[in-house]
Amino acid sequence: MTAHPVEPPSDRPDQGRREFVAASLATGLAGIGGTAAAAALPVTEADVTIPTPDGHSDAAYFHPAAGRHAGVIVWTDAFGLRPSMRGIGRRLAAQGYAVLVPNPFYRVAKSPVVESAANFDFSDPKAFGRLRPLMASVGAAGAAERDAQAYAAFLDAQTQVDPTRRLGVQGYCMGGPLVVRTAAALPARIGAGASFHGGGLVTDKPDSPHRLAPRIKARMYFGIAASDDERQPEAKDELEEAFQAARNPATIVVYPAHHGWCVPDMPREGGKPIYDAVQAERAWAALLALYRGALTPA
Repeated sequence: MTAHPVEPPSDRPDQGRREFVAASLATGLAGIGGTAAAAALPVTEADVTIPTPDGHSDAAYFHPAAGRHAGVIVWTDAFGLRPSMRGIGRRLAAQGYAVLVPNPFYRVAKSPVVESAANFDFSDPKAFGRLRPLMASVGAAGAAERDAQAYAAFLDAQTQVDPTRRLGVQGYCMGGPLVVRTAAALPARIGAGASFHGGGLVTDKPDSPHRLAPRIKARMYFGIAASDDERQPEAKDELEEAFQAARNPATIVVYPAHHGWCVPDMPREGGKPIYDAVQAERAWAALLALYRGALTPA
């Protein structure tokens, strides 16, 4: 299903129906989010080190103080494991999940690479230059897949994780394609994948993430920023077609927001804030709904 930002009803029947569906989805998810927020659980957290085929990954692990729960892997954006990403892991754990937030750049440096993204200058090529080696370390062929295996094994070994339930995986910006690669690498273990403002999901390269759709069994959700959709409007359609062809239709929603809207410490761009609290909460509600429906016993 593809949904677009809700606009005033159109005289065209098809367009009006799609807008009604999108509006109904947003309203329903807002209600779900409010209910879930009232049920927060006490959370325990720890810094952990996970052996991988390429070394040792530092990570943050969050889980409810009691019980066994579905496990979730969180892939960060290009700024890595830092307080804002820890906050996402902590908040998700309070909703009843055992959450691992790894440092995706452990091959190059320990976290935090940056304490906050708030002062990053998107107009400075040198700033992007400092991120490229970090991103390349996890973007290399097979790297994310090897990491995913190690992270899933770590979660499955924890007493707080219910091994009979499928795992979830979510990612932001750079983490979006890593979600797809993880779901493809672990089709029998990953039950749900969510990408928010993911970059490079659809490219013309043979290894484009969208081409992995036939390998994926998880229920997939893609939240696309309107600013990204403006630059690459055909991407959502190619993504949708790939998953439909694989007989695993993905939910694809274009949010009326800028790239990076879900992460609280994102900098301002063009004098305007990137983080959008309203749309971030809408995305959060969609994430919880996805996990509740998909992270069932394997």
